[in-house]
Amino acid sequence: MGEPLNVGIIGCGAIVAQYLKTLPSLESVNLRAVADLDFSRAEAVAASQESVRALTVDELLADPGIDTVLNLTIPAAHAEVASLAIAAGKNVYGEKPLAASTGEAREVLALATEAGVRIGCAPDTVLGTGIQTARDAIDSGMIGRPISASATMMAPGHERWHPNPDFYYVPGGGPLLDMGPYYVTALVTLLGPVTSVIGAASHTRKERTIESGPRAGQTVPVSIDTHVTGVLVHESGALSTLVMSFDAVRTRASNIEIHGELASLTVPDPNYFDGEVSICSLGNGHQDGWTVLPVSAGYTGAGRGYGLADMASTPNGEQHRANGNLAYHVLDVMESLLTSTSSGRAETIRSTVVRPPLVPLTSL
Repeated sequence: MGEPLNVGIIGCGAIVAQYLKTLPSLESVNLRAVADLDFSRAEAVAASQESVRALTVDELLADPGIDTVLNLTIPAAHAEVASLAIAAGKNVYGEKPLAASTGEAREVLALATEAGVRIGCAPDTVLGTGIQTARDAIDSGMIGRPISASATMMAPGHERWHPNPDFYYVPGGGPLLDMGPYYVTALVTLLGPVTSVIGAASHTRKERTIESGPRAGQTVPVSIDTHVTGVLVHESGALSTLVMSFDAVRTRASNIEIHGELASLTVPDPNYFDGEVSICSLGNGHQDGWTVLPVSAGYTGAGRGYGLADMASTPNGEQHRANGNLAYHVLDVMESLLTSTSSGRAETIRSTVVRPPLVPLTSL
């Protein structure tokens, strides 16, 4: 087992609340301090936690009692903050994506290797019982050879609930880079690395209206595509069809379906840790033929931060599951898909990754 991590959070925006629900219960993670460019936000978070200090970003990075930075800044700042933390000799676990571009992400990974520190990255939702039970079913041969998959996320846009949705509609945002990491990470976890992609994209509106919070009624300009679809070719030969949209009202499609020679699986929403996995075997093709599989793998009762705990519990020299190489491959897939939407050509994925090992059914 690895040593417990003494963690400092940089970035106290909306996502921090989800981590604060989980971190106090994880024995392998000790939250020591929080920081934000808006110091009042750091003070508010620190006041809600026991024995947690509010620091400036520079103070947190200089603190020798903090060995790991939990990077919850906006995507455009991920690489800069990670690089500063690495330069300070600290491990980094960040929100997705790993960086705003593969170029920035490569630099972060190179710096971490040189410094001898660890890099982890969300999403860790794939470590929960939902995706891991589906992974166990595939690995055990229940569906036979995997042939194809579909992954669908259709929503009208985050401006309906987020008080500051601006960054979702500029380069580095959009449905693919925002929600795609959950779905692509799940597909890679289930079916292995991707070797090529081809896609198309569109957008329906030039601006969005904020519907909640103090800025309700203000408009946000849209400078990126907000509907992206593509086909991912896996190294195994399986084909995944991906649809990510901020332009739709709703869908009845399964979040993820996996189809094999012997059976099909429905896989729960990869934005969450649990959920039912159902199977329909050959010969039971009518609707009543679906059967819910018993939970067989994954961290039970998991929440955001379990990837950080998995990193802490993985011995030095071994690769933790929500690792930087996996996050880089997922980013490479998404960036290449966006390139394909402009080029009109299939794009080769230059990176690859080893699927992280299955999570045995366990609790932390």
